[in-house]
Amino acid sequence: MKKIKTGIAIGFALLMFSSCATLFGGPVTEHQKRKPKPGESQRDVRVVALIADIVLFAPALIVDFATGAIYKPK
Repeated sequence: MKKIKTGIAIGFALLMFSSCATLFGGPVTEHQKRKPKPGESQRDVRVVALIADIVLFAPALIVDFATGAIYKPK
């Protein structure tokens, strides 16, 4: 029973800390939301948030990329 409770607690912790860039990255700017046009330079990714998403909860990457929060603001 103790292992089950521990597993549930870890699961909730992973969900709470998912999408690190969305939760802790601050407001998303227009530069982060907009895809670069042909000929424009690519947006830089926040490496720390990317690694945190991979380590803590990989599906959180979907949220961060969908909102644009994973990209560095300009």
